[in-house]
Amino acid sequence: MISKILVPIDGSKAAQKAARYAVDLAQQLKATVIALSVIDRRSFMPQIIPASDTVMHVIEPIEDYLREAAERHAEEIKKLCEKNDIRSKIVITTGHPVEEIMKEAERSKVSLIIMGSHGRSALGAMVLGSVTYGVIHKDTKIPVLVVKG
Repeated sequence: MISKILVPIDGSKAAQKAARYAVDLAQQLKATVIALSVIDRRSFMPQIIPASDTVMHVIEPIEDYLREAAERHAEEIKKLCEKNDIRSKIVITTGHPVEEIMKEAERSKVSLIIMGSHGRSALGAMVLGSVTYGVIHKDTKIPVLVVKG
């Protein structure tokens, strides 16, 4: 029986489509949706840009900017769940996406992972390896449903 669905989100169209699919399935099964956004530490250099070096004269660590974006993406899914009377939870972590997805799936004891077939870019998937590919090839008993982008 499927009672908890984990849906990794990154703001891409494929992730949004997977999230809508997860919400529809959760509604039919009366399951909970856990929206997970992973801030990939490899995608930025952890440094603060001095205000004098910026056009807007703003001090903002890149990680804070990425966290705000992750929160916005997660909030969209939460609103969709609320609109459809589905219990939901938002989790935002930092680390390697595949590892963080698997950790959260095990920690939350999810029944199913639903994710999009493409993430941020095809070029990124070629160079860095696809997160979806990494998740489906992990040694786990948790089923993964891939929604074609």
